[in-house]
Order: sequence, then structure tokens, then C-alpha cells
Amino acid sequence: MTSTRQKASTRQKAETMAIDLAALRARFPALATGLAFFDGPGGTQTPSPVADAIAATLTGPLSNRGTVSPSELNAERAVAGFRAAYADLLNVPANGVVHGRSATQLTYDFSRHLAMTWNAGDEIVLSRLDHDANVRPWIQAAERAGVTVRWIEIAPETELDLDSYERALTPRTRLVAVTAASNVLGTKPPVRRIADRAHEVGALVYVDGVHYAAHHLVDVPALGADMFVCSPYKFLGPHCGVLAAAPEFLATLRPDKLLPSPDTVPERFEFGTLPYEILAGATAAVDFLAELDPGTGASRRERLTRSLESLHAHERTLRAQLQEGLDLLGDAITVHSKAADRTPTLLMTLEGRDAREAQAHLAARGVVAPAGSFYAHEPFTALKLEGPALRAGLAPYNTTDDVARFLDGLADFL
Repeated sequence: MTSTRQKASTRQKAETMAIDLAALRARFPALATGLAFFDGPGGTQTPSPVADAIAATLTGPLSNRGTVSPSELNAERAVAGFRAAYADLLNVPANGVVHGRSATQLTYDFSRHLAMTWNAGDEIVLSRLDHDANVRPWIQAAERAGVTVRWIEIAPETELDLDSYERALTPRTRLVAVTAASNVLGTKPPVRRIADRAHEVGALVYVDGVHYAAHHLVDVPALGADMFVCSPYKFLGPHCGVLAAAPEFLATLRPDKLLPSPDTVPERFEFGTLPYEILAGATAAVDFLAELDPGTGASRRERLTRSLESLHAHERTLRAQLQEGLDLLGDAITVHSKAADRTPTLLMTLEGRDAREAQAHLAARGVVAPAGSFYAHEPFTALKLEGPALRAGLAPYNTTDDVARFLDGLADFL
């Protein structure tokens, strides 16, 4: 345990980032508890500006959207601000941004919208690497439409087996659904390569970017995604989902909707009154990210680019410290995250020990690291993991001391 602390001290000196980590952490009320959070892949802690934006919008004044009263205009501004913020974050037009209650809900909705265009004998391709939210909605839609499901398998290095993808892809493929980063293994597949091949056979590409967007600046066109979904609560925002696509593509989809509700894009996909306070909080999260290391960038997109590059460097340093510390624990731990290109998220099992007991032991020491399968049914089945596993994921507010506490607690448990 002493060696772990020494390593942490050494890395603290190397933690020279443009991000002011102390100032950043001071804006998260939850960190005043002294807890070290490694549950970022399931949802990050919330900074004060996000909570303040939610409260300010709720107390308004606030009414349904309109153009007459100040309360109506406040609602309009919340919606417009949300679309503009996620247009900047994801590099899509503002009218290509769709709000949803969650990424799961959006995927269910769009699986139904797209299935209206499928015919018996068509095929879709899914990935064994994906969270069930990017698997089950498509399987259920395919079953109802009489569509065949084919699979991209996981290679031993916990990367996608692209040979199996080539075998799965046919001229009958209508859709390829794939993650941009695994929520349990951190693996980042070559999404652009996958998308280009899908487009060659005329298939659409649906990308689950929920975990990816928490660690990298997203460029939806560069990824080749026809639809990209993410969740602001994974990157400091409130609980909701966002789908991004080209407005021209969205205009080709005709969802079931109420007759009086707007038929414009993207409003035709947003059912009922929008949660204006949540939209304001989600916008504040993007602004917060843009100020992590704003530099001299003039536009919000430029500030986001710089900030997320600095964040990536910070997380890369912490991931190396975490990996080194786990290696020192030897055969008592098996780390299943092996891909060369991955996020700072590690999934591990403990030889002869229950991961839930490790979670409880860490929690008693003020370290939050969850155990479970994390809705990743396909990866757990492919890796033959029968019980819960321990997951450690990094977020912008994590420090070298957090990592040392996690490693020391785990060593003590073992």
C-alpha cells in the first residue's frame, strides 16, 4: 500500500494540466462529502452551475412555449439554448438535436420509427459489445417486422471482431447499431470504418455514444453516424437523452404523433411538453465543459475542443496510474478491459471473491465503485462472466489521490 501512495505522490507532480483541478472540484457540492467517485460511467456528480440553471428556470417565470409573455419566452429560450449547445457539442445543426427522457427511450422510439420502413427478409447488424439499450430495442423491433438479426462478435482483446462484421453485412442490411465506446470495457470500436462499410451496402448507422461523449469531443459527421445518441448525465448534466442527426434525414421519418402537435423537425419526435428546466441544466453542462480549459477559443465549439483535449490528457494520466496499481496486485485481479483504444473505464473480477463485497468494503472507506453487470448483457455473456464485476471509471473531477484510495482499499480487501 505504501508503494501505491508513493506512486500517487509522483504522479501528482506530473499532473500539470491547463485545467485547474482544485477550482473545478470546488464547484461540485457532492465532493465536500470527501467521497471518491468511480461511478462516472453510470452517471457523474453535478456541478453547482447545472443545478443553479435548473432552479432558475423552474422559478422563472415559466409557462408553456410561446411568444407573448415573459414566461413563454423563457421556455422558448430554454429550448433554443439546449439545441444550440448540443449542436456545438456534437457538431450537428441545431434542428438536428432531439430531446428524449433517456438514451434508452430515444433508441426505443427510433427503433419503432425505422421499423416502419423494414420488410420481412431485411436484416440488421448488432454488436456483442453494446449496452442492452442499443441491443434489445432493435431485436424487439426486428422480431415484430420479421427482420433477421446478425451479430458483430467480440475478439479476445475485447475489441470488435471486424471479420465477423464483414460476414454479417449483406446487401439486405438495413441498419447497423454499434457503440462508440463500451460502458463496461471502455473499448472504442473503429466507428467510421464500420459506418463506411454499412453505407456501402445502403444501411443506416445508429451509434450509442453515451459512454464515448463523456470522454471525447463528438463529431457526428466525422464518425459517419446517421443517428448518434448520448446522455448529458454522463457528463455533468441532468438526467435526459439527446439524439443528433442531419435534419434532412430526420425529415424522412414519420413517427406516430398527436395531430395538433408540431410536425417540424425535430419537434415531431418530442412527445408532450418538454422539461424546460432539464434542458437548461443540460445546456449549463455543455457550458461548464467548455470552460474547463477555454484558452482563447472564440466559439463554444473551439472552447469545447480545447477543454476536452485537456480532459482527455488528465484522464489518460489517471488511467495509467490505475492500471499500474492493479498490475501490482497480481493474479488476484483480472482486468477485462484490454483494447488498445479505450476510455478510462476498467472492468475487473476478483479471484475467488465477490465483487459486491469489494464494493461494500470500498464504500466503507469512502470510495464509490459499483459492482454489477451494468446492463451489458451481451459483453458479459461473450466474456462468460457469470457474476457481478467491479467497474472503476474516471470523471473530470477525479484526482491521483482518489486513484490511490481506490487501489489501497482494494489491496486491503484482497
